[in-house]
Amino acid sequence: MLGRCSMPPSSSDVQSLQSLSGIRHLAESRRFKAWFLDQFGVLHDGKQPYPGAISTLEKLACSGAKMVIISNSSRRASTTMEKMKHLGFDPSLFVGTITSGELTYQYLKRRDDAWFAALGTSCIHMTWSDRGAISLEGLGLKVVENVAEAEFILAHGTEALGQASGSVRPMKLEDLEKILEQCAAKRIPMVVANPDFVTVEARSLLVMPGTLASKYEKLGGEVKWMGKPGKIIYEAAMKMADADASDSIAVGDSLHHDIKGANAVGIQSAFITCGIHASELGLDSFAEVADTSRVVALASKYSSCPSYVLPSFTW
Repeated sequence: MLGRCSMPPSSSDVQSLQSLSGIRHLAESRRFKAWFLDQFGVLHDGKQPYPGAISTLEKLACSGAKMVIISNSSRRASTTMEKMKHLGFDPSLFVGTITSGELTYQYLKRRDDAWFAALGTSCIHMTWSDRGAISLEGLGLKVVENVAEAEFILAHGTEALGQASGSVRPMKLEDLEKILEQCAAKRIPMVVANPDFVTVEARSLLVMPGTLASKYEKLGGEVKWMGKPGKIIYEAAMKMADADASDSIAVGDSLHHDIKGANAVGIQSAFITCGIHASELGLDSFAEVADTSRVVALASKYSSCPSYVLPSFTW
């Protein structure tokens, strides 16, 4: 089935989107050399793989596709791959992994970018507690709790505030937002290591650091977004897979992050409807087919346009 959606407001183009039941047709056509795959909402729900995801990856690999995981996870690439392995995925199927957390770590460590070079080293660190804190080892940063001492904010999570001792203090989202108000008054910048607003976890939606970053921008703060929909992560993925935009496809469940980001760099995209937008699309069960008109309307809302629409990442 074909639908039509308007491209972002900067363009007058109208693009067709094609509804598919699985990726077999795209894989066997060998049209795309590189496949950039989101993890949460596409391959797994944070707790277990989605039905058919593992076998689909194996078949896709057999078709000769170069697969790269591109994720807005605030964790480093090696940690992400370890989790994938723990969930039952074979790491050897992938060319590699690029996460927003890895990009953040590398930019903070190298400091060869003028913006990062000017940051300073004292930071307010917003991180995780229940989901596991993020280590800053090797970055030469000084974690402070007093906003007056901070030179920037580093947002890895939404559950806790990092302490100078290396431990974390669990904190409610609204309390973290109050700290942001103080930071905005001081006019210090923020680096957000996970631009997602929400993510799926066992069919629930959890608030991600992108929500804090969006709040900070509304307060007048400056934010450096280190992942999708920014071009930086797609360009890194293309370099890793030795591919151009014309022979790459991005697969994701977020219209704002995965699909809009792919649109921005000229990459074809496949929107998986069983992820974070399931409720907005009126979907109650896994792999339920979304109404095309609702997909088109929702894509328009997020100023994005997928090339293909699938109920889940299956063959």
